[in-house]
Amino acid sequence: MERLNEILHELGISKVKLAKFLGVSRQMIYNYLELDDINKWPKDKKVLLLNLLGIKSANEVDNIKVDTDYILDVESRLNTIVQTGSKNDLNNNLFNSLGKKQKELLLNIMNIIKEHLEDDKDENIYNSYKYLYHFIQTIETSRELKYILAYISKAAGFTEPLEFKFNEEEQFIFESIFFSAMSLYNSGGVSKTKIAESHRRFVNQIEHKKEEQLSRTLELNTIKAQALKELGYVSMTEDNASEILRKMAEIESRNVTS
Repeated sequence: MERLNEILHELGISKVKLAKFLGVSRQMIYNYLELDDINKWPKDKKVLLLNLLGIKSANEVDNIKVDTDYILDVESRLNTIVQTGSKNDLNNNLFNSLGKKQKELLLNIMNIIKEHLEDDKDENIYNSYKYLYHFIQTIETSRELKYILAYISKAAGFTEPLEFKFNEEEQFIFESIFFSAMSLYNSGGVSKTKIAESHRRFVNQIEHKKEEQLSRTLELNTIKAQALKELGYVSMTEDNASEILRKMAEIESRNVTS
């Protein structure tokens, strides 16, 4: 592996470019290169690397002589595959309605998630991305959720700490409070007993919201049933949905004004 690192350095192939070529994150490249044998890499990634280097097995790595012709050959293969792969991915139907930078961002997110989810036995990974999915579903319901993402990006070093893409004053206040909370949490000076009451209020708030949602669902179902009855329909279909929704709005307006 030491020789492989030397070859990559001599070829001028950065970790970022190699990560893009293999379809993994930069951190995963570091993990791969820390292994003591290429044969311990995932099979598909190993094959891609061997093809890039123009060899058939890991045993041939030590025999590689990096000269001008070899550098040009590898660079040609690398650019061709990266550009073709990116073009094919970005032209996928899933990306058709997106702009260039939006396409690239979505593709990067999908590649990282796919890479992590490949280990289908890791329940922690699965649950983490399930919660991330829930986070994304609700991200437009509260501006604070965006502030959480910005805070994490800054704390991880991806974003400058004084960069504010949203409401600067609100984001500044939120980040300050969030930092204080995280500092308290990481200090280890808080016991479960001391904050049990706070968590109880948290649980009660969630249960109250669920009760409100259930009540609203029952209310809408009642209004929908009344709308169907008044319009003479048995059920809502694609053809009559607009008419029924208008009738539901009318019924709800009646109930408010009565």
